[in-house]
Amino acid sequence: MPFKKNSIFFNIVISFYVTLLCMILGFTIIKTKNEVKADTRHSQNFRNLVDTDYIKSSQFKIDILHYGLNIELNIIKKTIKGEAIITGVLLNPELKSIDLNFYDNMKISEVTLNNNKADFQQKNTSLSISLNNNIIDTFIVKIIYEGTPKRAGLSAFTFGKVNGKDVVYNLNEPNYASTWFPCNDIPTDKAMLDISIKNDSAFTSISNGKLIDVVSNGNKKLFHWKTFYPISTYLICVYSSIYKNFNEKYISLDGKDTMDVEYYALPSQYKETQKDFEGHPQMIKVLSELFGEYPFIKEKYGVAEFLWNYGAMEHQTITGIGEAFVSGDRMFTDVYVHELAHHWWGNAVGPATWDDIWLNEGFATYSEALYDEKLYGEKAYIAKMMSGFEEFQGTLFKPGEDLFSSKVYQKGCWVLHMLRWEVGDENFFKILRQYFETYKYKNASTDNFIALSEKISGQDLKKFFDQWVYTGDVIPKVIYSYEYDGKNKLIIHMKQVQKSNKVFKLKIEVEISFADGSNETKLFEIEDIENSFVIETKKKPIEMNVDPKNRLLVDFEPLEK
Repeated sequence: MPFKKNSIFFNIVISFYVTLLCMILGFTIIKTKNEVKADTRHSQNFRNLVDTDYIKSSQFKIDILHYGLNIELNIIKKTIKGEAIITGVLLNPELKSIDLNFYDNMKISEVTLNNNKADFQQKNTSLSISLNNNIIDTFIVKIIYEGTPKRAGLSAFTFGKVNGKDVVYNLNEPNYASTWFPCNDIPTDKAMLDISIKNDSAFTSISNGKLIDVVSNGNKKLFHWKTFYPISTYLICVYSSIYKNFNEKYISLDGKDTMDVEYYALPSQYKETQKDFEGHPQMIKVLSELFGEYPFIKEKYGVAEFLWNYGAMEHQTITGIGEAFVSGDRMFTDVYVHELAHHWWGNAVGPATWDDIWLNEGFATYSEALYDEKLYGEKAYIAKMMSGFEEFQGTLFKPGEDLFSSKVYQKGCWVLHMLRWEVGDENFFKILRQYFETYKYKNASTDNFIALSEKISGQDLKKFFDQWVYTGDVIPKVIYSYEYDGKNKLIIHMKQVQKSNKVFKLKIEVEISFADGSNETKLFEIEDIENSFVIETKKKPIEMNVDPKNRLLVDFEPLEK
């Protein structure tokens, strides 16, 4: 999603150079957990983005099947003329109206219901279409409207300029699709989409799915895009500018499908995008091998430049990349991997609610680490994880105003890293692949993910997810020490000292170095404030390294003597 977002520069720069060192020098430079500091460039705080009065309960009682959108852009006036034809079904026959989301600054000139003129009310962000006691199950609503979309959220619908050239784009996430078209703006109500975009003939207009047709009419040109897989409203997009286009091909893992990989560059950065964008087929292949085949193989994958320079946005099948994240030296590959990964985590498997957003952003962030591991090995993987180590505050579930904070991205990533350690590699990758396959083109909740993880691993993971996702609002801090009696007994002490009433259950590795040059690794489980462990050994210990492979989001500190 948008922010790669709030800690982008810190994470990218650290990760890039550490990975480069790994590749060139054959080793990694990793900060200890006590040295890694939280990024102070925190993203802007958001109000509670899913207001209780934005979505009405009646909106869960309809099911949208298809959006037909016809959008005409007026670059000079910064307006759109729109026609939305929305097909759906009533899930409750007692409904008195079809309630949708649509900002009331957009002026409606006509509403019809099943080809008959319909009464409607438009107020704030709501559009209510009366059923007039008609007994129907399937409805086709046509709405004709015009106006300048209101700027809201992360940008919503924008008429912008770069180097004197016009660029039109939008950012719907989480609930701003209704600034420019009427919709049931709930992520679980996925539907099919046909969208036609008309602009001046010099412009290329891009959207989700597959390009069906391009029609020229005088000085205007209309692009018709169509999806063959369901899409959530927050992922529907428009990009329109004087783009330069180039492409590659991706061949599916089974060799049966060849898919277009399309790139749309602003002319001023065409050379740079050729270097940065190319290589996506390899990224798609790596992620497909990890999770399962790219889920929109019958459509496309694409990248288009736009002007939102806080990061990028994973619009389904056509990611938007801010121009600031085009460098010509592949400096921002992890951003591209992140947004591509969303096509598994967020687009194909959608969130049940915005409280579950870590299932989008944590999974996509962790995919960056898996990609580095696949290409460059374990040291690069650990480097990526440590670049996102912070002393996070607040719960991961229901992040509220922290919807797009580093906590959602990086702590969510660490939860998966720790789950991998908890259940083992074989079970972990089975969980990811089965989760994707089970909920593909649907939506999943945190509880769904937990249930599947428990089923595959055969473990009770309720405590794990409670302390890291649901109620744990700090990261644990553990002070440790050891003493040796000089004969045959080594005692290790660990004490949890985090500022919280919560006591964490932790599975901790300890690497002990002895005076004779040997090393031993021991595994301990702690679930109390204070814990002591006795090891029988005749060898003199000289050093103890707690969590040597950085498996835990825990601040470990030796007790000062």
